[in-house]
Amino acid sequence: MRKLFIIAALCLTVTGCAPVLDRDTMKEGIRTVSFAQLRQTPDAYKGKLFILGGLIVDTKFMEKGSQIEALYIPVNSYGYLIDEEHRGGRFLAVYPRSKGLLDPLIYKKGREITLSGEFLETRKGKIDEMEYEYPVFEIKEIYLWEEQKDYYPPYYPYYSRPFVYDPWGRPYPNPYPYYPAPPWY
Repeated sequence: MRKLFIIAALCLTVTGCAPVLDRDTMKEGIRTVSFAQLRQTPDAYKGKLFILGGLIVDTKFMEKGSQIEALYIPVNSYGYLIDEEHRGGRFLAVYPRSKGLLDPLIYKKGREITLSGEFLETRKGKIDEMEYEYPVFEIKEIYLWEEQKDYYPPYYPYYSRPFVYDPWGRPYPNPYPYYPAPPWY
């Protein structure tokens, strides 16, 4: 029994530290991205592989494939998003049509991604009325994080329940008449 417990703990430890993208890609890619440096000297970074995290702002189909506009979020060495308060600008990620398409209903606004991408260029665009220069990456590998769902506990109408019932169906006075009833009621 003890050996089984040790094996189970080892499996959980090994899988708990797995990177979200390919291990070789994670080692090869650059994670510390300064978009200011990319804008100043784009030729120095052209063709280099970057690991980026992001919050999707928009996804659309283009002639050459799918394009994601995302707000940059730094990632750790396993590709997990870190420090959501430190967001460093926007970038464009292009997924070539030869690899398939990224559906805008799945890769929708507000979803989080981690991707590896080769830096292509900087491209001028607009955010509302403001001119903006986007770093553009070609997606090599992408990971879509699970959608964050808000959890709302069920509503317990405690004012309309002066009595609660035990498992045998016998009524007794509600011990929580002015507060929400605990979930086991």
